[in-house]
This record gives sequence, C-alpha cells and structure tokens, in this order.
Amino acid sequence: MPLPLIYHEDYSPEFPAEHRFPMDKFRLLRDHLVDSGLTRDADLLRPQICPNDILALAHDRSYIERYMSGELSREDQRRLGLPWNEALARRTVRAVGGSILAAEQALEHGLACHLAGGTHHAHYDYPAGFCIFNDLAIISQYLLQSGRVNRVLIFDCDVHQGDGTARILHDTPEAITVSLHCEKNFPARKAESDWDIPLPKGMGDAEYLQVVDDTLNYLLPLYQPDLVLYDAGVDVHKDDALGYLQLTDDGVAERDERVMRHCLGRDIPVVGVIGGGYSKDRHALARRHGILHHSAQRVWDSHGCH
Repeated sequence: MPLPLIYHEDYSPEFPAEHRFPMDKFRLLRDHLVDSGLTRDADLLRPQICPNDILALAHDRSYIERYMSGELSREDQRRLGLPWNEALARRTVRAVGGSILAAEQALEHGLACHLAGGTHHAHYDYPAGFCIFNDLAIISQYLLQSGRVNRVLIFDCDVHQGDGTARILHDTPEAITVSLHCEKNFPARKAESDWDIPLPKGMGDAEYLQVVDDTLNYLLPLYQPDLVLYDAGVDVHKDDALGYLQLTDDGVAERDERVMRHCLGRDIPVVGVIGGGYSKDRHALARRHGILHHSAQRVWDSHGCH
C-alpha cells in the first residue's frame, strides 16, 4: 500500500494574496507532491470535519463556539492574526480532522503524514500566532482518553516554541511535550514544555542534527511512547521569512529522515505534520514542506511499513 498521506480541498480557501500567512501553501504542496510523482490525488486520504466534542478535549467549549460563530473578541483576533469567514472556520476543523486521521493511520501502519497541521500556538481558550485549535494537543487527549495509546510524545521541531501545546498538556503526564526552537524568537514569553531545547540563532545543519540525535536517543528509550507526533516545521530553513536558523534543504531532509528512523527503529509509530513555513515564494515554500513527505516515502520503503 502507499504511504498514507492526508489532504482536503478545504485546506486552501480563498484568502488575501498579500497576507503574511501563506494559505495557498497547502494546495501548492498537494500539487507539488502529485507533480513530482510521489502520490496521485486519488490516493490522498480525505478527512472528516473534527466534531466539537473532540475539539473540547483540549479547548474551552465557549471558545470553540465563539470562534465557529465568528464572535472572537478584538484581542483574540489580534492574537490570531487571521481574518474570519465560514470557509476558514471549516478549513480549521477539517485540518484538525486531518491530523487525527493521520495519527490513526500511523498507529495502523507505522507511519503517516498530513499535508497540514502543527497548530502549536493555539491555547485552551484563545488563539495565537495563526493557530486556532491545537491539533497536537487534541490528538494527544483523543488517543489517550479513548485508550488507543498509553503515552504519546510530541517532538516539535518548528522554529518557534510550541507554547500552546505545552500549556494545554501541562497537567497530562502521559503526553510528553518536547520543543526544539530558536531561543530568541516568537513567542517572547515562553511556556514550560516537559523538555525545552532552545537553540542559538544561526545554527546550521551539523549542529542541529546532532541535537536531534542526542535528544531522541535519550528521550525515546526513557519514555517508550506508543506514538510520536512530529511537527516538521520548515521555518528552521535558512530562507524562511520568520525563522533565524540556517538549515539547508539537505539538512531538513536529513532531520525528517532521522526523526522517523529513530522512531521506527524502536517500533514506535510516528505521524508527521508540516508545521510552520513562511516565504513570499509560495512554490519554493511548498517544495520545502514537501521534503517531509519525500523523506517519509524513503523511510516507508526502506522500513517496509504497511
């Protein structure tokens, strides 16, 4: 069977072209993966919309209702940095459904990747940094409370700290939050993850990959999770508009492969979400995000997952 990849046409609704958030990157990523021969559109798995009861495992119900009805306060709208309309609201809950489906596919087959996800700045009762509902926290609570897993580890390699995830899951010891992020970057006020690994500005491939290896060699045997949620943010790239690290394309590909091989080499299923990535050149950005899926295909083929 092919590597499970999850996508939906709702992911890139009409959006102001000049906006800082690259809403079209999800559609362009799909196009890139199809054009490069990695997948066919018909093979992509389409998710359901995530119901409110599952969102509420990690979020305040009144916040969910305020967002879905377009009644966020001005302060919340400012924190979020995105406009509101019904198509965007549908996109938001569809993408959470996609991350859940990707996690379920990973549990079944060992490895799966989403063409979206990684909304780690969303908090329990307010949005932030382009993130509305925190798919990483929602997946964790959903799988833990349904008994599908006993322990989950979130390995967040987005260049920004996963502050919302850390705060939502602070009192859930079965969900281990790990954040590798650039030390001097958004958010200015950091949360406290179970494991925070702040990195200096300007760090390149070799030093970064050593940190990844050292971290996983220590934490995976220590916790022995039933699933790893991997946020493969490409805002660590040297050409990213909002990141301050210096990884190359090859460095990002090596990072993604190493994370997946560390997990699968220990018989731990792993699901990849794309996380952050920002560039005015949206096609280059889509190709950068696609490094995750191409890396996953190489790992899938060599590990014989199915």
